[in-house]
Order: sequence, then structure tokens, then C-alpha cells
Amino acid sequence: MAVVTELGYLGLGVSNMAAWREYAAQVLGLQVFDEGETDRFYMRMDYQHHRYIVHNSGTDDLDYLGWRVAGPEEFDEMKRQLEAAGVEFRQCDAAECQERRVLDLIKFLDPGGNPTEIYHGPLIDYHKPFHPGRGMHGRFVTGEEGLGHLILRQTDVQKAYRFYTDVFGMRGSIEYHLQVPQAPGVIAKPVFMHCNGRDHTVAFVGGPAPKRINHLKFEVDNIDDVGLTHDIVRDRKLPVHLGLGKHSNDHMLTFYHVNPSGWLVEVGGVGRKATHQSEYYEYDMWGHDNEEPGYGLDLRLRYDWSKK
Repeated sequence: MAVVTELGYLGLGVSNMAAWREYAAQVLGLQVFDEGETDRFYMRMDYQHHRYIVHNSGTDDLDYLGWRVAGPEEFDEMKRQLEAAGVEFRQCDAAECQERRVLDLIKFLDPGGNPTEIYHGPLIDYHKPFHPGRGMHGRFVTGEEGLGHLILRQTDVQKAYRFYTDVFGMRGSIEYHLQVPQAPGVIAKPVFMHCNGRDHTVAFVGGPAPKRINHLKFEVDNIDDVGLTHDIVRDRKLPVHLGLGKHSNDHMLTFYHVNPSGWLVEVGGVGRKATHQSEYYEYDMWGHDNEEPGYGLDLRLRYDWSKK
């Protein structure tokens, strides 16, 4: 079967373009540019033409996500897999492919109603060195692992799991049993999925959520860039939802803060790759205390050592 190889690009809808331009460049360190279009700009992390298109749509949410397959044969096979699964898709024309800077493209909705795209052949600009929006000690981790990971809204987690395994060829399972402090006795069991060496590319929590996206993860290859971004976020007094900590699943040192659209961005790095065997955890290794409440991850991640 054909499989997706990476999460290659995202379309983000925003209501404040100026705030996002400054945030992307000066807080995250992304390369921000436009090509004369008044309704969008692009964010670059590596040699790919873009990893994000920021649209002036006013949604302040995820507008679409693009999954890559290896080439034209896999692209055609993926269409057959979607047809066999009863998923209606639309073959895009040359103008739509050019808009995404890819060789071929289809669009459809995933089981949670999230606008989803499959493509092959992204435009790679090796002749244009990546220039971060502000100084960085290292680089973003992309390449064959794609742009990072996100938690994606799904109303039926099991249905989403079956779609992403049976149609997309991804692997994954429940990786955490987490206490919900607001509902004693309730345990959250998020599902994490991977398609390459990255520990996870997409995760599903289930239940109602105000936005399609809960958080988006940017991975860096130098721990000093985690600290630098943390300092910038604190200096700008951006709300921090989860403080510095280290995850048990990917072993990443990370923290979560709120972006100009009101959802979360996680910045982290220096962890481990996908294990390819299922495990689950009840707590993170350390840290990740809740600070600013109300952004969908109000879960107990840190073990309470006062119990011992």
C-alpha cells in the first residue's frame, strides 16, 4: 500500500496578519516572506519553498494540512486507497497545484472533518539558504520527518485511528493515561501516530474542542534554542500554558505558549525517535506544570513527589 511519508505543510487562518508576521519571525525564528499576494504570506523552516501558508481568513485556526507521498505511483495508489475506504476527494487542477507549489494534489476531509490534502513533489529551493527571522543557535528539525507535529481535533478517536492506519499507513497507539484534575477519576487516553522517524506527527485526544488544532510543535536541534525561545516568550509576557518539562514519549525538553490566534505552540528538542513498539506512561519525566489554564491541556503531567 501507499503510505504518507511526512506532514509537509499547513495552512493557518489568522485574523491579525501583522501580529503573526512579528511572532513567527521574532519569537519562533521562522523565515517570513511573501510573493506579492495580499491575502497570505509564507513561513519557511528549511529549503522547502514553505512549510506554512498564513491566510488572512480570520479563522484563527488550522485551515488545512498537507500530507506527502513519495511520488506519482504512490499518489495514484493513495487515491485508490481513499476510494476503497469510501472517501470522496477532489483532484486539483494545475493552478491549485501551483498555489501549493507541488506537482500533484488532491483534497478531502478526514474523519473529523479536517480539510486534508495529499500531494507529491514539493518545490525545494536549494538555491535559497534558509534565513531565520532572528538569531538561532541551530536549525529546525525537518527533512524526512516533516514540519513537526500537532494535536488534531477528532470526534471519534477510534474512527480516526483506523483511517490514519488503514488508509495513510501510519502507526501508533495510546501513549498516555493522564489524570484530568477537573474531573476526578477521569483518565485521558490520547492516541499518537507516526509515519517516519519522528516520535509522533499527529495525535488525537477526542471530545469537543473549539478549534481543529490544539497545538503545533516546532522541534529544534539545539537545546539552547529551546531556552532562547523560552526567554523571548517570557520577556514578551506571552501566556505559558505548560512550563518547561520533559515528555516521557519523545523525551523532548519543551514548553507550551499561546500564539496570536489563541491556540498553543510547543517548542522543544533533543529527544528520541519513534520506538515502533507501543508503550504508555502515566506522567512526564519532569515538569510541564500547568500555568495559564484553559487551552485544552489541563492535565496532570508531573508526578507529585510529595506522595513519597
